[in-house]
Amino acid sequence: MDGMRISANPLRGQQFPAVLLLVAAGLGLLLANLPSHDALAAVLDLHIAVPGTVLDLSIEHWVSDGLLAIFFLVVAIELRHELTHGELDSPSKAVQPAIAAAGGVLVPIAVYLLIAGDSATATGWPIPTATDIAFALGVLAMFGRGLPSNVRVFLLALAILDDIIGIIFIAVLFAHDVQWLYLVLAVLAVAVFWLLSRLLHAKGHPAVAVAMVVVGIVAWGLVASSGIHATIAGVMLGLVMAPVPAARTRHVLEPTVNGVILPVFAFVAAFVVIPALAPSELSPAFWGIVVALPVGKIIGISVFGWLAMRIRPRGAAPALPFADILSAGALGGIGFTVSLLLANLAFAGDGTIRDQAILGVLVGSFLALLLSGVIVSLRARHYRHLGVATPSAPVEEG
Repeated sequence: MDGMRISANPLRGQQFPAVLLLVAAGLGLLLANLPSHDALAAVLDLHIAVPGTVLDLSIEHWVSDGLLAIFFLVVAIELRHELTHGELDSPSKAVQPAIAAAGGVLVPIAVYLLIAGDSATATGWPIPTATDIAFALGVLAMFGRGLPSNVRVFLLALAILDDIIGIIFIAVLFAHDVQWLYLVLAVLAVAVFWLLSRLLHAKGHPAVAVAMVVVGIVAWGLVASSGIHATIAGVMLGLVMAPVPAARTRHVLEPTVNGVILPVFAFVAAFVVIPALAPSELSPAFWGIVVALPVGKIIGISVFGWLAMRIRPRGAAPALPFADILSAGALGGIGFTVSLLLANLAFAGDGTIRDQAILGVLVGSFLALLLSGVIVSLRARHYRHLGVATPSAPVEEG
């Protein structure tokens, strides 16, 4: 990275959105455990139907299925850019973070199943596999002043691969009673969206942009009706959009995603009552997530990442010191956004276990945040003492 550029809009940065997410989740957890709980729960349970369709969702699900699809649209745009022109645009660049990402998925799954592998809670194994890119980069920006830029590049690449795995889990594991007609129509709508994005790229006419919005909403509704989780619509649309319109869309949506969509989702997802139970009475799902996120992630990413550095192909980036890989591993334990979504999906049929799984995500991510803050701070201080002043996190101009 060539230098620090100050953003005029803090919502385009990394530190402020991470703080906002944490505050929103804390507020949701607080209000869920005050006398205001029943009134707010009634609002979140209020159903809003779309006339003439099968869509009839609670406000809570409009947030997790609707608003979050916009977040996944932006994520998919970023994924495509990194896979075609960014940190993962060649096998030599991708192999090291891919191996580390594999460790960051497999080891947390193993840890979770060791603790919560019985029939009632085993379905929660995907929950601790996620890494929250925005949160992890936010912590890196706050505590990593002085770290070489290749640490951020490595973390970004493995977190992107982690996101791809999370998206596959959502699409494959949590599909239910798939309605193939709706799914085929959704694919056709995505194809129309693709054609319109090429037309917008070539012509730049505002009417085409309006048509894309309409077709995108239709595609979302069809995916939501098909039995596939609605957020996958955002992924599909983001992956097929032409590069120039995609970049503009990401730029326009980024402040809204960081400042509204993710905080609202964090608030709603964290709106759970803390059970009045002794630690020994908590569900194994809670403990599995609490251990797998901070411990499983740091072990998996660090060990597999170290192995990846030993088998670097020609043209790969220089090997990172193990302490730098350890920093990335600690940051990878901050699951948060996608882990909260996975917790809701994995235990959708059991509210008690679901709420404890969500608490496990919050506690595990907070422990990972503390651990990564300490490790990253120590590592950054080491580099500052060595006189290495390479900035760790450039910020886009607003």
